[in-house]
Amino acid sequence: MSGPRLQPMVRQRLAGLGPAGAAWQAGLDGLLAALERRWGITVERRSLPGGSGSLVAPATTAAGEPRGVKVVVPGEGVAEALAQEARVLGAAEGRGYARLHAYDTELGALLLDRLGRSREQTPGAPEAVLTDLATTLREAWGTDPSVAPHPEPGEDKGSTLHALVSRLAERLGRTGAADALDPRALALALEYAGRRAAAHDPADCVVVHGDPHAGNLLRDERSPTGWSYVDPDGFAADPAYDVGVALRDFSGALLALDPATARATLEHWCALAADLTGTDPQAVWEWAYVERVSTGLYVTDFGAARVGAPFLRTAGHLLG
Repeated sequence: MSGPRLQPMVRQRLAGLGPAGAAWQAGLDGLLAALERRWGITVERRSLPGGSGSLVAPATTAAGEPRGVKVVVPGEGVAEALAQEARVLGAAEGRGYARLHAYDTELGALLLDRLGRSREQTPGAPEAVLTDLATTLREAWGTDPSVAPHPEPGEDKGSTLHALVSRLAERLGRTGAADALDPRALALALEYAGRRAAAHDPADCVVVHGDPHAGNLLRDERSPTGWSYVDPDGFAADPAYDVGVALRDFSGALLALDPATARATLEHWCALAADLTGTDPQAVWEWAYVERVSTGLYVTDFGAARVGAPFLRTAGHLLG
């Protein structure tokens, strides 16, 4: 039986792994068969939409209960990240997140409730999308803080983003791959990252999702908000960071506006999301800007320049 057709971003990531990526893909059907035996499930050989570093496939238990299987693409730090994801999902017990039923770090897989379509696939105005993202974040932030120890000095999110943006901008700048990024936008992103690092306070931290974009928010009729998150990174950080991530995209809508209107619109969205989450709108704005630049650089760096370019162009567009 041939394996499932993977999502484009997953195929791009596997291509970047060379022979190791090809070997993982060739063995994927056997890996799914092993999970079927281990968990007493039947896995459909098809990939659900979304995702950049894993296969997510529908599954069914012997009792006929719907489930979802996530199998991660191998790579440096992947096993540790999957173990942390499982800890966060287990501690959340379905509050703000999909419910975890089993996991296997050796095989790189999770067994979750099967949820519905993502918010990204569901039509709606940006304000409506942000409302769902923000209100579900408040649910998710109730996760037991013991699952995410506070970062060591210099390892807070602002500091690590400053280092990431600096490193990627230098590397991509040598090849011209990041020409879509206005130098002024790069300077401002580094300024904001430094400001967020200086403002880091462990007393204000929660267990953040870490990547709460609309593709990671899925329809869940059992949730108080009607939605639940998947794929948490799960680390301790300023809650405004999560809100900033939720606002880093909307590139198409912003690029369709003149720069002044685009900036005013994004400021309005930041204020709306901050009000819904009890966070500071300026902190949300700064996190969102840094994430817009860092995401564009990161995606470009692993070979998906067409995906990264709108993030980078929007960062400059907002400056006029």
